[in-house]
Amino acid sequence: MSADHNPVPDKEVLPVDSHDTVARTPTVPLGRFRAAPIADAGPIVNPVFELRDVNIFYGDFLAVRDVNLAIPRNEITALIGPSGCGKSTLLRSLNRMHDLTHGARVTGEINYHGHNVHGPGVDPVEVRRRIGMVFQKPNPFPKSIYDNVTFGARINGVKGNLDELVERSLRRAALWDEVKDKLNESGLSLSGGQQQRLCIARAIAVEPDVILMDEPCSALDPIATLRIEELMRDLRDEYSIVIVTHNMQQAARVSDRTAFLSLDVKDDGVRTGIVVEYDLTDKIFTDATDRRTEDYITGRFG
Repeated sequence: MSADHNPVPDKEVLPVDSHDTVARTPTVPLGRFRAAPIADAGPIVNPVFELRDVNIFYGDFLAVRDVNLAIPRNEITALIGPSGCGKSTLLRSLNRMHDLTHGARVTGEINYHGHNVHGPGVDPVEVRRRIGMVFQKPNPFPKSIYDNVTFGARINGVKGNLDELVERSLRRAALWDEVKDKLNESGLSLSGGQQQRLCIARAIAVEPDVILMDEPCSALDPIATLRIEELMRDLRDEYSIVIVTHNMQQAARVSDRTAFLSLDVKDDGVRTGIVVEYDLTDKIFTDATDRRTEDYITGRFG
């Protein structure tokens, strides 16, 4: 997909690719509860996302504080941590879904291929087309399987053979063989796991660059969960994936890197989400640097 794919008139169009090959390893202030430096995770060349001093608010309430992360392309990055620590809030800020919440705002920079997604002139609709999202609960539209897959493509004015688009997207979502003979049936007639794969097919039909997944398996049985996990690993070759999960085993199985978020509780009881540690998944789960990370992973808190 080229950088000028589906340009938005009179708006800055975010590039899908970048030719800047300089490795960037963000340096992070050493203040208490700041995100850990990520040098130990290996240099991330050309990150798909680079977050610098990101703070996320709901009105005057600071929900997530001081996030500094570089997220690599064509890897699976997991966000883990206890309930209420801001994992989903951080995920939703990456494609400006956070904007849809009244009073929500973001300070700092969320750079996508070097462009701040909250910068002046950036079209949030274009951001969300390039950075797709799959939600916690499967949410197929009350339409046919065929119309579910083509919905976003039609809205975005994608031209070409829609039959080929449907087959290609369903194959990528590992669903084609199960539904190819019933494309005109309702997407709601599918099982929960099939519905989630249909939602993934719908997301990738518009040719995004990144797929965000907010606990995509929490409503699924173990067999359906494993199918989604296998699918994520297959999609990693074509897409960069960021996933929020409460399932420690899932994070360990599917992700390449993991960020652990926790809560900083002030004396007045105000709770703010922070990134405690970010590293290669193997290191997070076997040799965590911060005691809070180890305590959470081993079940001593959270």
